[in-house]
Amino acid sequence: MRVAVVVMETSHHRDTEGRRHIERLAATLNEAGHEVSVFCAQWWGGNASRFEPDEVTYRGVTVEPAETSFCTRLPALLAKYRPDVVHAFPTPSSVLRAANAGAKLARAPLVVEWFGDHEESVSARAIGTANQFVTPSELVQTELWEAGADSDLTTVIPESIDMDLVRDVVPAEEVDVVYAHPLDDSANIESLFLGLAELRQKGWSATVIGDGPERDTYERAAADLRIDDRVDFVGSCDRERRLAIYKGAQVFVQTAWREHFATELLWALACGCIAVVEYQAESSAHELVEHRDRAFRVTTPQEIADSIVASADMDRRTVDESLAEYDHAAVVEQYEALYERLVDEYGLF
Repeated sequence: MRVAVVVMETSHHRDTEGRRHIERLAATLNEAGHEVSVFCAQWWGGNASRFEPDEVTYRGVTVEPAETSFCTRLPALLAKYRPDVVHAFPTPSSVLRAANAGAKLARAPLVVEWFGDHEESVSARAIGTANQFVTPSELVQTELWEAGADSDLTTVIPESIDMDLVRDVVPAEEVDVVYAHPLDDSANIESLFLGLAELRQKGWSATVIGDGPERDTYERAAADLRIDDRVDFVGSCDRERRLAIYKGAQVFVQTAWREHFATELLWALACGCIAVVEYQAESSAHELVEHRDRAFRVTTPQEIADSIVASADMDRRTVDESLAEYDHAAVVEQYEALYERLVDEYGLF
């Protein structure tokens, strides 16, 4: 199937989770044998209008992310490409409308990947152009409904992970507790640290993965609580290093205020970690553990402490094969089924 992905500003222009997500999706679809082109503003050097890193084709609609020029050129380029499906990032609204115009010229359905972290609001007119929305979680789906999308035109397809990589990585040294999130104002590590402080008289070790503007603040908080000698801040590790740490850990604690999809929690679950998830109104993390035995849902630091203690009696694992349903291949099948349905339905009009 030929898929045109439209995202004017890629992660090379603005590094956001939603942009990285749609670029990973393009790569995963390509690996599954589909022909994928990303229509975007040029982010690579030189005069070439096409760039093919890692076998995914990026097509420069404009040299810079100039909205008016991008919207003017996009419809004709999509029509010339003749995709079976147009899959678009939701902002800016004008680009989404231009993607819709190009999809109509190409006689292809328009799918909008609504990850939930886009910076700008999307106009009602632009929302009305989509044949289908995809969200990563029920939380984001509800927010999309509140923004005006037809509930019949939304579906939840989660983030995906590489289970072969999970199986292959060698575990790091054992640690009791691991936490992973960008160290920004949404990290909410305080809840974890307060829980750990309740366990000062017990032997435990913790690793914090991530970096960001609030790292110094969180390191001082650990020192103020007199637990800094047992909390190791290791910075922003690459994926293999993160998996090794997860595979050596007993418990992954999730406390962040905001999670459109709790990707690191998913990786940690696949690595056998027991999950301790603090409920937050703006986080979808609890959705991943609602029906899992090796998980605790909590609301207070004391409950975090109690769950860590209870987890000590549970068996250690380094792989959980039940998470294979989130493997890249399994999740891409959900997109393929969606595309096939939409292409069949679109042909009826």
